[in-house]
Amino acid sequence: MPKISSPVYIIGNKPISMTNFLTGIINTILPPRCIKCGKILEEVDGLCSDCFNEVTFVTKPYCSKCGMPFHEEVSGNKMLCGTCVKNKNQHFRMARSSLEYDEVSKPLILSFKFYDRTEYNKVFAKWLKLAGKDIFDAGVDLIIPIPLHYTRLLKRRYNQSALLAKELSKLSGIKTDYGSVVRHKRTKPQVQFSGSARHRNVKDAFSVKRPINIKGKRIILIDDVMTTGSTLSECAKALLSSGALSVDFLTIARVDG
Repeated sequence: MPKISSPVYIIGNKPISMTNFLTGIINTILPPRCIKCGKILEEVDGLCSDCFNEVTFVTKPYCSKCGMPFHEEVSGNKMLCGTCVKNKNQHFRMARSSLEYDEVSKPLILSFKFYDRTEYNKVFAKWLKLAGKDIFDAGVDLIIPIPLHYTRLLKRRYNQSALLAKELSKLSGIKTDYGSVVRHKRTKPQVQFSGSARHRNVKDAFSVKRPINIKGKRIILIDDVMTTGSTLSECAKALLSSGALSVDFLTIARVDG
């Protein structure tokens, strides 16, 4: 069946597709705004220049495995942090994050996660794709969002990780699997715990109900924030036990230290 192309119009001696034409109308009526301060933007970049300078993006140098930023100069491209040097049996290939979780990024993420600012997912997904360059370069077959327990999903009405995964799938062309992994254990919010208590809270919380979709796949797990990595690691453990070839972590932000 022949592919139907979008109509092209000539405006001011310049050809423009129907999609771009409609986008231009929408942006005129509802112009893109900075997700932090609300200032009108010329481009759909998410942040105005002032707010961009306030946000701390995770940039090199960082641990080549877990992505923890090094706050001092280090030599070499494959440097590991102390935790990754000591712990050789982690359940992930690489972990990367877009932002450092601080007083600037925290309100943005909480608004997206709890207060229905779901439109942020388009900006966050762009940042995820940039932050995950090392992961994508190493090879990815499948994107999986960290699932919510069904009781929490009913209460919140949406899974912020699934929204991010859907948008990242559009940007990367990599398929997203929403149903093969389930959170069968109703855990308490991780924010109530610290350290080893976080590990105990999510221990054995995930299971894979469709192993055939997982076997031999290189998988990216998507979540909003990485603190100790307990939730991501437990989910990765279930995936690896079901035959996944590798698991990487990709989050909007990470807690430093």
